[in-house]
Amino acid sequence: MKTYPDCIPCFVRQSLEAARLVSDDPSFHEEILRRACQIAAELDYSAPPPAMGRDIHRVIRSLSGVEDPYREAKARFNDFILGLMPGLKKQVEQSADPFETALKLAIAGNVIDFGVNITLTQGEIEHTERQALALELDKETVAQFKSSLANASRILYVGDNAGEVVFDRVFIETIKKAYATLEITFAVRGTPILNDVTLEDARQAGMHETAKVVANGSDAPGCLLDDCSEEFHKHLSRADLIISKGQGNYETMSELPHEIYFLLKAKCVVIARDIGAAQGDLLLLRKAPAGESGTLPKASND
Repeated sequence: MKTYPDCIPCFVRQSLEAARLVSDDPSFHEEILRRACQIAAELDYSAPPPAMGRDIHRVIRSLSGVEDPYREAKARFNDFILGLMPGLKKQVEQSADPFETALKLAIAGNVIDFGVNITLTQGEIEHTERQALALELDKETVAQFKSSLANASRILYVGDNAGEVVFDRVFIETIKKAYATLEITFAVRGTPILNDVTLEDARQAGMHETAKVVANGSDAPGCLLDDCSEEFHKHLSRADLIISKGQGNYETMSELPHEIYFLLKAKCVVIARDIGAAQGDLLLLRKAPAGESGTLPKASND
């Protein structure tokens, strides 16, 4: 997916928010904004939006000396969702369709995105969870998802954010109960960026107890393939199926030839427009593999 002019104000806002996390110095904030605007002025609009995010946050880390401005917030949200985990598992186990319930919860988890909303509250997360459980997902897409899992041997599950990773863990555990022979690899970012999940965050959430966890080698808020490591490419090439979480992964992976299931909340107007959904929709999308005709049906949030 290419970058659109509407992406620029969002990145400038992110720059200022991140600058304020690492410093109280107004002159530092001004310098970060100048650098962000310079990056925007030289932007290649044919590149996915996470390329600009990567470049801006490299500058912030370099000038501030702070490797992970969001570390404390990520740990806090991981702890909060881990506290909910027994209740989430109970909801899944007692539901008529544990797979679909866990799937809905995984979609709900994508609301935890500081690139869009750095002031996100626990109440907003719980509201989105209730909203997701009430979703009427496209029955054909859910059935195809189950069929794809039944016919797969290796899954690459590309995570998005800290906190959200706990919802992913519940979903992966549910998948493994239904499809016991599946080999599932969970991919995280190679370097801290926004509140995106890293190896440290995934371990705190216990994901290593559920799936093999690998870093993609990139410091972008997505999977820019030219940035990604040889190990990530190995898992990508071996995967029979990809599960992709969040906007950044959609922006960087939507044109791959693989069969991909995208689980996300369309939090910005650019993503919503690209998908053909409404801003705020909770979505399950299937991208057909190369050689198979298919569309990306959108989930309903009626």
